[in-house]
Amino acid sequence: MQRSIHPSFRSVLADNEIVRVAGANHALGGLLAEEAGFQAVWSSSLEVSASRALPDASILSMTEYLEAAANIQKALRIPVVADCDTGYGGNLNVAHMIHEFEAAGITAVCMEDKLFPKMNSFVSGGQTLLPTKEFADKIRIAKAAQATREMFVIGRTEALISGLDVQAALERARAYADAGADAVLVHSKVRTRDQVLGFLDGWDFRVPVVIVPTTYPDWHIDEIKQAGVSVVIYANQGLRATVSALRATYRSVYETGDSTAVENSIASVQDIFALQRLESWQKLDV
Repeated sequence: MQRSIHPSFRSVLADNEIVRVAGANHALGGLLAEEAGFQAVWSSSLEVSASRALPDASILSMTEYLEAAANIQKALRIPVVADCDTGYGGNLNVAHMIHEFEAAGITAVCMEDKLFPKMNSFVSGGQTLLPTKEFADKIRIAKAAQATREMFVIGRTEALISGLDVQAALERARAYADAGADAVLVHSKVRTRDQVLGFLDGWDFRVPVVIVPTTYPDWHIDEIKQAGVSVVIYANQGLRATVSALRATYRSVYETGDSTAVENSIASVQDIFALQRLESWQKLDV
């Protein structure tokens, strides 16, 4: 049966010294993240786009991303953090986004300071940022639009992604915090943690810091916590694992002519039934 009772992201952050978040694009992925022990799930725009075999480039609509996030949240007892790209347009779009995601039971959203339409941060080439004041205005509008105190708005700066220095990232993050952001996300695509450590060294921790260690994966959670980070998002490892597993499984079945070779390494049908909570549903049909 569906599980709609879950704590807000704000309360989860208050109850944990550091919150670990796993990326997902559907409810089953979210359930597996919850099963593994993660405290929240990131409804990743990269993963949701990839699940439709489309680029992460503002091609899907807000409604399509909202549906994905809401479907994940309905299945979980942990909160979903929705990756809302640039807020799906201008200031009015941001207000509408907050209304719709909050009404769907999502208690945390993240917006980034790139121009709409955005392109995924790891794509080669330049990234164009919105002027700092204009994005700070988006943060103010998002906070003014929320209906409850529980809604948590993360302001994400792509300054380092766009080639600016740590000081520029700090200046943007301070402006977003001053505009009302509940946390700031600093994103980097270099292959070391150096830029993020530089940011943390200059940050006054007026609000919590969120990181996404995709390109610097060797940073252990204990060291991350010691550095002062409050939230770590493993944004796309699940998607990448799924692609590798499906590719290997399908190739094996096709090339060998049967599925014997993979049966011991894939989930059983009974495992799928358990994840579907089939027994609970069957009890209703009496």
